[in-house]
Amino acid sequence: MQDLNVIGSEEWCVFETLGIPAIKARVDSGAKTSSIQAANAKVVGRGGQEYVKFEINPIQDNRSINIQCEAKLVDRRTVRSSSGIAEERFVIKTPVTIGADTFDIELTLANRDTMEFRMLLGREALNGRYMVNPADSFLQKEFSEEEVSAKYAPYMKAKTGLKIALLASNPNLYSNKRIMEAGEARGHEMVFLNVEHSYMKLDANSPEIRYRGGNILNEFDAIIPRIKPAVTFYGCALIRQFDNLGVFCLNTAEAITQSRDKLFASQLFAKFDIHIPITGFAKSPLDTKDLIRMVNGAPLIIKLLESTQGKGVVLAETNKAAESVINAFKSVQTNILVQEFIKEANGQDIRCFVVDGRVVASIQRQAEKGEFRANIHQGGKASIVKITPEEKKLAIKASKVLNLAVAGVDIIRSNKGPLLLEVNSSPGLEGIENATGKDIANTLITAIEKKLKFKSAFAM
Repeated sequence: MQDLNVIGSEEWCVFETLGIPAIKARVDSGAKTSSIQAANAKVVGRGGQEYVKFEINPIQDNRSINIQCEAKLVDRRTVRSSSGIAEERFVIKTPVTIGADTFDIELTLANRDTMEFRMLLGREALNGRYMVNPADSFLQKEFSEEEVSAKYAPYMKAKTGLKIALLASNPNLYSNKRIMEAGEARGHEMVFLNVEHSYMKLDANSPEIRYRGGNILNEFDAIIPRIKPAVTFYGCALIRQFDNLGVFCLNTAEAITQSRDKLFASQLFAKFDIHIPITGFAKSPLDTKDLIRMVNGAPLIIKLLESTQGKGVVLAETNKAAESVINAFKSVQTNILVQEFIKEANGQDIRCFVVDGRVVASIQRQAEKGEFRANIHQGGKASIVKITPEEKKLAIKASKVLNLAVAGVDIIRSNKGPLLLEVNSSPGLEGIENATGKDIANTLITAIEKKLKFKSAFAM
């Protein structure tokens, strides 16, 4: 009996015909057909035959490298996901090289952005060729990080001369990585600045911002601030300093500060006729009972004035519980808002992502069973939703009232119509990009180009 080659649980694949020098694949003998990550797939006719054009980002967690591909369409197949959702996928046939072997393989074109690997190698490709050793990897061919970088060097965009800094705290967060990738994909120089490693010199003649022991940061064209609540005061001070140096900031310090102060933001919304759930605020424990009555009694929501991602938000189901929680917060000198509970929302809210006065994407978030907070960070599930003209108008107006160029606007549907819950000045990208398939990070970069009147080679 002829010995089969042994293949690991993950292997590097090369597709010369498609122009892909290396893509890492998960080997899965439980899956029948192989699949590859593809975006913007479009069927075109040529010489009486159908071809499919598509784009591949071959490196996981990096969309800065985008390869345009084309292959003959051999089939259309309905594939059902593990969650039971059926979708039609295009199927192509193309040569693949694994180690020293080159052979034809069928690939379904799929959106694998949320998956660990850009490619899956199924049993049809393995049968008669390989035996799988799931305990090992890269038994056919292993590429080092340097080799992969060298292979993709020709695909890197030439630098545009635009220098953009992302001012945040954690470079490994999905949103921060995506913004860095999007800027690099458009040829800009992207620099990650940790808020807490930056410091400033206040001087009328030579003001400065410095970083980690003396590097002067006065040469940026734009700053994208993503300031976590714990460093709002210091982060906004840095943004003001960049603004004083003539650097464009995608959200201003004043706008961020207003959005973080839920009481002040609620007062602005009321002033400009933006409908919110009935909200109360008081200092003395003597006013607790009337405060509860003012928002129509329990169940009600109690919020810390500075809270994000659903943290610092409590549902009090009875008046007695509400009294206890409110008085407990007041006893430790913590400022809170008390807000009516919109029961008919059934744990759902809508997140609208607003950029420069336009809703670029929207999702509906559904809270987990037994949970009232629909935030993705609290286990909420995101899905695409079509918002009404009234909801779109509300989201745009709320962001304008706070002077935010970039905002995540949360809306709840009530029996009284749409109500504004809150506005986030550093909205996350993961939930909304994965649910809608839209490249929100790229939209942020193009917003900067527009403000700076920068002519990008992408604007054809």
